[in-house]
Order: sequence, then structure tokens, then C-alpha cells
Amino acid sequence: MNGADKLCDVLLVNGVDVCFANPGTSEMHFVAALDRKPEMRCVLGLFEGVVTGAADGYARMADKPAATLLHLGPGLANGLANLHNARRADTPVINVVGDHATYHVQYDAPLTSDIESLARPMSQWVGRVETASAVRRVTEEAYVASVSRRGVSTMILPADAAWGDAEPEDLTPVEVPAAATSSPEKIREAAAALKSGKRVAIILAGKALRKEALEIAGKIAAASGAELFSQQSDRHERGAGRVAIRPVPYPVGMAVAALAEFEIAICLGKGVPVAFFAYPGMPSQLLPAQCKAIELGGAETNLLETLELLCSEIGASSAKPALNRLTQGELEEPTGDLTPDSIGRALARRMPENAIICDEAITSGRAFGQLAPGIQPHDHLSLTGGAIGIGIPLSVGAALARPDQKVILLQADGSGMYTVQGLWTQARENLDVVTIVYSNRSYAILQGEMRNVGVNQFGKNARAMLDLDRPDLDWCLMARGMGVEAGRATTIDEFSRLLDAALSNKGPFLIEAMI
Repeated sequence: MNGADKLCDVLLVNGVDVCFANPGTSEMHFVAALDRKPEMRCVLGLFEGVVTGAADGYARMADKPAATLLHLGPGLANGLANLHNARRADTPVINVVGDHATYHVQYDAPLTSDIESLARPMSQWVGRVETASAVRRVTEEAYVASVSRRGVSTMILPADAAWGDAEPEDLTPVEVPAAATSSPEKIREAAAALKSGKRVAIILAGKALRKEALEIAGKIAAASGAELFSQQSDRHERGAGRVAIRPVPYPVGMAVAALAEFEIAICLGKGVPVAFFAYPGMPSQLLPAQCKAIELGGAETNLLETLELLCSEIGASSAKPALNRLTQGELEEPTGDLTPDSIGRALARRMPENAIICDEAITSGRAFGQLAPGIQPHDHLSLTGGAIGIGIPLSVGAALARPDQKVILLQADGSGMYTVQGLWTQARENLDVVTIVYSNRSYAILQGEMRNVGVNQFGKNARAMLDLDRPDLDWCLMARGMGVEAGRATTIDEFSRLLDAALSNKGPFLIEAMI
């Protein structure tokens, strides 16, 4: 047994049985160890951003971490954008980053880098394995930190620690401290606010947006008159039959207006909502200046139990929450032009129950989002950290975690090009993913942001940076070149026919919607 074998065994005994990988020379002993462990599913990504984004998507749906295998500092650096998104989603990920043998580092070989410094901004925990004998301890520390802190752990594995001899031993799962609830004082403060007669918003994020927690929050809102809002989170269980909740709008002006009337905000899962960006004359924090914020805990808190305690404190256990009504059957078949609105309506009419929506449509998916409360119950996975290029990898991880659920990816064309290699992984693993590419041949979100800062006329240089033309992207050719069947829609009728076929079959399929 060597250190790499011990690492695999520690991961497996703790339930980490999927490894998304893009290895290199320094990781070959770990690759060999993985080859000796058929219980570990190994999934190759052709770019590290696919690897880290897929690990994020897997953890969001499996509620446990996957491992990644990355090659030295440059490999980790290639995956940092989607590790940023994972950090903002509070999803557990365990990165295994290979490094040169300890005695080789002093010679400053071409791939030598400061891996710790690269890892820290996107990691809750960073550790280095010095010898094979330390593998178990460091791996267990990485696992506990990832699960208990709800975030990214990065462990660095020098090559000689991987190939060095390790003693066989009986392994048992490591104990993870139970998540604590919010303090009794905070719960009483929130209860007093709910009974005060003031206008109260309850703003939920993270695991507070799961079905069971939402039902408790809905009871609290029904009994107190508070209004429920959601912040962008890792996974929102939404749709018909689930508790009605308003998202905090993305545009700053709309968000400020939506929250303007509230005197108290009770926040669970995240802190107070803030604007994605600063704009001249607009606030950074979205709550009104006079609004008092009561924070009942972040991702590391047991949010379900906290809500149950608050519900009991105000005597709302028998209250009836307001639920979304199923309106899917009332939607008319869209006609006319192929637009984001008609696409959203066609998809909403056809949504299968318990689908997983991975959403990186940026500007084009808002029409579907407006219809989402009234369609079949589903999971919604969003772009949490704003670093584009997560959509395709997110769909890979979600489909691997839940092979029994249909995954539908709403994908903007510009951000899709960041990690287009993930289509190959969809094909290789035969994942049940329908990818809808909103092909407007532009960075439409950035065009909107230009208008937000007062620029309404785009000159040659601005268009060169914001338009995706000359040449136009051909998503069908790219998808087929990576093994994914694809079709192009130029009308809403063509789109609906392609969507019907994709939903009725298993396996990956891409629809290029020419909007």
C-alpha cells in the first residue's frame, strides 16, 4: 500500500466515491491507485474548469462532496473560476492537487508554483500532505472541513507522498460535528420582530430553500404576515405545490424597490442581500437604510432546525403556508417568433416532474423563471458566484449525482464557450442532459450593463468586445464533434419539436435556439 492507496481508501470510507479528474505526471500514482478501486467512479474533464464545475453540480444534488484531481498549480488555476462559484454556493468539494516530490521543489522546475497561495482565495481549508504516513490525517481534515464548513477543501499531494509506503489499517468514517442552530437569543429576537406589527421580510438562501425548510418558513410567513424572499443559492426546490417565494431581483433598481417597504429583514443561509456590482448613485446593500437586519446563520448552520425553533417560538406550527398553484396545463402553445419568451413558455408547458434545471441563461432565461412557480416541482441550480462558464459542467455533475432525473441546461452561448469541452464528458458518460443554447451571438448581459452605466450607442471597439460574430458560432457542429446529438431551431415550432424529442429520449441532446 502506498499513500495514494490510503487517500482513495479514506475518501471511499467517508462516502466520497466520485472523482472528477484532469491529471498530469505528478498524479500518476494516484491514477494508478484509483484504477485499483472500482468503487470510485472516475470522470474525465478535458479542462479543469469542467472538473471543478462538475464537482460543484454533483455536490449540490448529492449533498456530499466529490473529489477533483488537478495537476499542480496551473491545473488548479484553470479550475479556480468554478471553485469561486462553488465557494459562493457553499457546496462541499475536495480538491486533490498534485505537486512535485518534496525534494524536487527546491530546483524550481518549470511547473513549480505556490499552490497554497493559488488555493486559499477559493478554499475554506488548505492543507499539504508531507509524507505518506500523514495521508489519512490530512484527508480526514479536508473531508471534515468541506462538509462542516460547507465549502471547498484543497489538499496538496506531493508525488513522493503518493508513492511512499503506507501502513494498512482498518478505517472508519470520520466524525463530523453536527451543525448547530442559531442561538436562542437570536431566535427570540426574530420572534419578537415577527410579532412586532412591523413590515418583516424573511430572506432565505442555501438549505433554507429546500422543500421541508420552505414549508416551515411558509408557516412562519402565514402566521406573522411576513413576506418570503430568496437569494441566489446552490439549489432551490421550487415549482407547483411548493411554498411561494419571491426572488430578490438581480437588477439593483428592481431589488431596491422590492425591499423598500420593509422595516426588519430576517436572513437565513446568507447575510443581507447586496448588489452584484456598484453603479453610480445606487446603493451596495439592497435593504433600505432604516431596515434592521437579524441574521440567523449561514450555510454552516442547521437552517431547518433553526426555522423549526422560530416557528415554535411564534406558535405557527398549525399555520397553512401559501403554495404555488399548478398552472402548467393552462399555458398555451407558443406561436410566432423564436424568442426567449416563447422558448420559456414551450419549456414550461413540457417540463417533466422532478427535473433539474441548471441555469446559465444569464439574460435569456428570465421568461422561464417567471413561469417556474406554476410548473412541475423541480430543482433549480443557479450561477451563484457570477463567474461564467459553469452551466455545462454543472449539468455534468448534477446528472451524475441524480441519473434518475432529467437535467435541462439553459445555456447562454457566450458563457457556454468557456467550458464547451464539458459536452464531450456528457457524451462519454451518456448523461441524460438536454442543453438549450440561447444563440444570440453576443454577450447580451454585458450589453445591458453598458446601458446601465449610460452608454446606449456602441462603437466599433465596443461591438468587437460584446458581439460573438465574424465568424458565427455553430453549436450543432461543436456538439456533434464531441459526440452529442444536436439540432438547430429557427422557429418556435422547430424548437418545440426538437424539445419533445429530447425529453422523450435518454442521453445528451443539444438544441441551438437561434434567437
